[in-house]
Amino acid sequence: MVTPRRRLGDFGERVAAHRLEAAGLTILARNLRIGPHEIDLLARDGDTTVFVEVRTRRGTPGLAAESIDAAKVERLLAAALAYCEREAIDPDATRIDVVTIDLDAGGRACAVHHFRGVGMPGL
Repeated sequence: MVTPRRRLGDFGERVAAHRLEAAGLTILARNLRIGPHEIDLLARDGDTTVFVEVRTRRGTPGLAAESIDAAKVERLLAAALAYCEREAIDPDATRIDVVTIDLDAGGRACAVHHFRGVGMPGL
């Protein structure tokens, strides 16, 4: 059974993928599992591999961007490094982006933001 939370996440990932493609990135994979980690979207931006976290909020006080804290960034870094190790990718040729989607009460995207380079795996 697909939960409302899962439907919201899937919707946010579709919006994020569209935004990234419009910005010239190529989506390589969605919901990629690396051991205990998950990468929402894996993309390519020129020669750079981009790990994308998608955060979607609807009708919740606060913005989607406020849900990214230091612990989440650490988990993103761990996922990126695990992927780099598995695929023999140089971490210096990667970055982590976050796409946030804030929805209005009717479920329409009222704000979509793309934050580039929120953490670098090599750091």
